[in-house]
Amino acid sequence: MKNQKVTNNIDWISILLYTVLVIMGWLTIYSASLPNQDISIFDLGQVSGKQFLFIVTSIPLIIVILTLDAKIYDKYAMIFYALGLLLLAGLFVLGKTIKGQTNWYSFGGFSMQPSEFAKIATSLVISKYLSDVQINLKIFKHQLIAFGIIALPVGLIMMQPDAGSALIFFSLMLALYREGLPGWYLATGAIAAALFILALLIQPVALIAFAAIIMIAAYFMTRRAFRNPILYAIIFVGITAFVFSVDYVFTNVLESHQKDRINVLFGKDVNMQAEGYNLNQAQIAIGSGGWLGKGYLEGTQTKGGFVPEQHTDYIFTTVGEEWGFAGSVTVICLFVGLLLRIIYRAERQKSKFSRTYGYCVASILFMHFLLNITMLIRLFPTVGVPLPFFSYGGSSLWAFTLMLFIFIKMDANQVNEW
Repeated sequence: MKNQKVTNNIDWISILLYTVLVIMGWLTIYSASLPNQDISIFDLGQVSGKQFLFIVTSIPLIIVILTLDAKIYDKYAMIFYALGLLLLAGLFVLGKTIKGQTNWYSFGGFSMQPSEFAKIATSLVISKYLSDVQINLKIFKHQLIAFGIIALPVGLIMMQPDAGSALIFFSLMLALYREGLPGWYLATGAIAAALFILALLIQPVALIAFAAIIMIAAYFMTRRAFRNPILYAIIFVGITAFVFSVDYVFTNVLESHQKDRINVLFGKDVNMQAEGYNLNQAQIAIGSGGWLGKGYLEGTQTKGGFVPEQHTDYIFTTVGEEWGFAGSVTVICLFVGLLLRIIYRAERQKSKFSRTYGYCVASILFMHFLLNITMLIRLFPTVGVPLPFFSYGGSSLWAFTLMLFIFIKMDANQVNEW
């Protein structure tokens, strides 16, 4: 199929949502970083001016993506993936260590975080692998290969160490589920997460007793033909071992700052002027916005600089304080609208490659959005993940832009006709 004109069949709704989010993010960065109101939003000496430069340089990236033949992403997926792994591995030689993490390249005034771009490459390879008609995610061997594709970049990122970025890659399990991965994998992950949290809050013996009651009830509620006491016994033993291992993992495996973040979440043994300071100030800022907010550039918590890193991971606190509940809901609706739009367009694809990639994009954006918002309202431990299109940073903006527009190009080019 010959490559179509750039403007043919482009999803302008997705582009509109993207543009609105990027502009709103830029304006919010300006407010979050503004020491006084005499500085121009275009001042390249300020983060708002730098973000404007990142936005401007995203335009040629978009043009290139929409101009290139969409077939290259299928054809060269493995090359992109290998390059992504190489960039991640290269950090251990050439990377810059910041706050104990070696996850950035820095050359002169230019910095780049390769994990952001590795998400795109991993998504392309997962899509390439699953597009093979012989691949069936009901088969254990095929599941292992798919998990291995995700595990390679995760392992390199965990060695940096950067648990927040590594966690994002597990969102690709949602795309695998759409393409046939058995649902018990997701259920097991959700149960394990719930048990980990409960084991930190409840005495292990009481939690095991509760689990035993649930298992017995589930056994007798299951149809007789599907009752397997050995399977139930194995599951119960596994749950027991996992629950009793939580305290060891929390005490001896997790880093001190990771334990502090979990303690902050549960309000346990936390000094709110030390390890709990960031989250406490973020909640004060969001709560002070009320229904309609204090007004743009009028946030007292924001202007006072009480929330650290407010223009990056904590950018949503400025939205909550200055735009209030109404503004926060508006931003959330824009994100949800973009996610639903991507899923809708993905379901239109006849090509498994483009459909899977669309779900990978939606999954990654969803996980970033979910973790960033929930950590600010104390529903999840603090992790260093940016809010897509909102948080300050060239690497994240360029990566999210490339990721989204590759799919827009696939959809516009009707790769489902391959």
